[in-house]
Amino acid sequence: MNIAVVGLGLIGGSFCKALKKNTFHTVFGIDNDKETIRKALECGAIDEGISVDRLKEANLTIICLYPEAIVNFVKDNADCFKKGSIVIDSCGVKEYIVNECTPVLDEKGVIFVGTHPMAGREFSGFDYSMDNLFDGASFIITPSENTPQIAVDLLQTLAGSIKFGKAVVSTPKKHDEVIAYTSQLAHVVSNAYVKSPCMLNYDGFSAGSFQDLTRVAKLNEYMWSSLFLCNKEALLREINCIINSITEYRDALVDNDAERLTQILRDGRILKEKSLLLYNSDKK
Repeated sequence: MNIAVVGLGLIGGSFCKALKKNTFHTVFGIDNDKETIRKALECGAIDEGISVDRLKEANLTIICLYPEAIVNFVKDNADCFKKGSIVIDSCGVKEYIVNECTPVLDEKGVIFVGTHPMAGREFSGFDYSMDNLFDGASFIITPSENTPQIAVDLLQTLAGSIKFGKAVVSTPKKHDEVIAYTSQLAHVVSNAYVKSPCMLNYDGFSAGSFQDLTRVAKLNEYMWSSLFLCNKEALLREINCIINSITEYRDALVDNDAERLTQILRDGRILKEKSLLLYNSDKK
């Protein structure tokens, strides 16, 4: 199968490397940066760098760009995709992407399926891409009502071949609601947390909990701003929820209410323990 990857950054580059490492598919690369294409060719991540007009040779196209850029790329190049081929994206929001891209490609006889590889690093760019970035991770597939089952089956098989741990089928709406909590809110909280006056005076006073909470504060502000705005309503619900929870801790401290503070800490511990039980049972 011929697979074209558009945008050879962290995720796109990792797709290329994982495909070349684990499959026999031919991988084409498209990127505006000629140096990136050179590097990808040099390390064997792609078989060939191609121009957009050669997308007609691809049975599957993976678009790894920012949200608005994905939509613009699909609309601007709708005539370039091979009829009957599958086009997927790697974006962290799905309703916006699926709603914008699906009807455009439907008219051309091309199947669009929203997908989201649940993997990443606190770095960006092809230089940080890895052939094992997706090992054990979830690959979320968000088909529309009219998506052929054969397309979903193919994507599930492909995900397994490049070492994803599981392929999860979801609706675009559910994906965005859950991802607002599991990913986007975590980036908001981490980025806000490091703005304490103590941030530049912690040397010698930090351990694992500090590293865990601050890791994703080192983010790509342009990409994450775009993702947040594309999923604004769901993310605002989660931000309001955590503000309400933090207010409870603050009020218990202000009131010197040890009983209340102990209770809300206990509630959080129990919820975490329940989540671990669910996670571990799901893995069996």
